Amino acid sequence: MDGIVEVVGAEGDLDDRRPWASVSKLVVAMAVGVEVDWGLHRYEEPLGPAGATLAHHLSHSAGYGLEAGDATRPVGSRRVYSNVAVDRAVEAVVGDESPATWLDDRVFGGLGMVDTVLEGRPAAGVVGSTRDLMTFAGAWLRADGLAVATRDRIVTPFLGELDGIVPGFGRFRPCPWGLGPEVRGDKRHWMGEWPSDSGGHFGQSGALVLFNVRERIAVVATSTVEFGPWAVAHWPGWIDTMRTLALTS
Repeated sequence: MDGIVEVVGAEGDLDDRRPWASVSKLVVAMAVGVEVDWGLHRYEEPLGPAGATLAHHLSHSAGYGLEAGDATRPVGSRRVYSNVAVDRAVEAVVGDESPATWLDDRVFGGLGMVDTVLEGRPAAGVVGSTRDLMTFAGAWLRADGLAVATRDRIVTPFLGELDGIVPGFGRFRPCPWGLGPEVRGDKRHWMGEWPSDSGGHFGQSGALVLFNVRERIAVVATSTVEFGPWAVAHWPGWIDTMRTLALTS
């Protein structure tokens, strides 16, 4: 553990349990990172269509559509946001074990996230408190439970030149993504004016996590209102305000 995470601002009921939706993909990313650190799996191991690997699945570049049965593309040709790719990655790693037990063993238990569980599919089924989401964001900053090199690999773009669509925000050329986290790059969208090496994820539930390892800052939110036009309009400016607060406190 490297340093103490200081909370410089908080609002609302931090202990109310709410859906994290696709922020769950960051939990999967951390759990797979633990597997890699333990030598149980490799990002380069083949999975799915010919030429695809575990890394392709986690970075939305394995060629799957959003869900099973949707149109597919050649592996590594475009960034196509995919729930099914993440779920299949978990299936391959977990085997006969329960995904909920796996996430608790690899992430929630070790970080002390006592209010958070997987209640649905791995790609979008985590439910937890905002307080636990704060703990989770701090774990990315400090690489809690992960080797620093693994954490850094996860937040580095994989096939960073690929074009793609960020749901709710449109097409980006390129659309960089790490092995789970979206990476801002040059995108002008929900991440506001945060540095290009910032990473994170948001969900249909209105939850989000955004962090910058180099600046050692993060912002999280959960919501009682699902993602919609309000988030597209509100998040960029609010997120920039939170970065200023974090850097000047």
